[in-house]
Amino acid sequence: MRCEPGDTPLIRTTGFLVLVAGALLSFLPFFWMVGTSLKQLSETTASPPIWWPSSPQWHNYPQAINDMRHFWLYLANTLVICALTVTGSVLSSAVVAYGFSRINWPGRDKVFLVLLAGMMIPGAVSIVPLYSLYRHLDWIGTFKPLWVHSFLAPAFFVFLLRQFFLTLPKDLNEAARIDGCSEWRIFWQIILPLSRPALAVVALFQFMGSWNDFFGPLIYLNDPKTFTLSLGLQNFQSQHGGTQWNYLMAAAVLVTMPVVILFFLCQKTFTEGIATTGTKN
Repeated sequence: MRCEPGDTPLIRTTGFLVLVAGALLSFLPFFWMVGTSLKQLSETTASPPIWWPSSPQWHNYPQAINDMRHFWLYLANTLVICALTVTGSVLSSAVVAYGFSRINWPGRDKVFLVLLAGMMIPGAVSIVPLYSLYRHLDWIGTFKPLWVHSFLAPAFFVFLLRQFFLTLPKDLNEAARIDGCSEWRIFWQIILPLSRPALAVVALFQFMGSWNDFFGPLIYLNDPKTFTLSLGLQNFQSQHGGTQWNYLMAAAVLVTMPVVILFFLCQKTFTEGIATTGTKN
């Protein structure tokens, strides 16, 4: 929370309490999920609700993995898709953003406005034509519809990186050109090393999007051996006659924890990347 010089102690304290209350409310669903994952089945439907079990059932986690059957296969599939999408998004978006920010060419700004306009098109509009295209290419049932598009420079990531590249001094390019560097060498050896925080933000956003993606795998994957964790979790819920909430929540915690851990490990880099992404035109 940023404090202005004229803020009184009462204002600072009130603002701090509001932030704490908001943080607790945001954490409440996660706390309930973890607590439920450690309960016995009878405790999950108890009234009044039991927030934390008196005797945590830690064996619910290995039991959930066993009941999920192909958990490790789902994990491997998810990691493959995440690795491909992160690689594609970072590389392609950085190349396109460099062209929009560091190279002058006719119509550059107009083309960039078209790119921004494309971000306003709802994703639901493109579902049917994309599905028809992928079916024509015989990609339905494979991972390709889930990662190929990331190598086509997602518009939001291009915008994010362009804004960051604009904050770097243009003298770097001019000095490198005087030394005989090509544009590709300037991009690869000068701009990219200076852009690690912004690239980390793009990688984290894309990883979280791919890891949590449910709709894409639901549409394009039809073989259980190709399912991702999100789709496997939904399949786990429906494979029993009645929902075993403790095992379901244990599986949900296992699926959620990697993203939470990754965010906390990369929090400093993530914050730095967002803070240093300017709004320069």
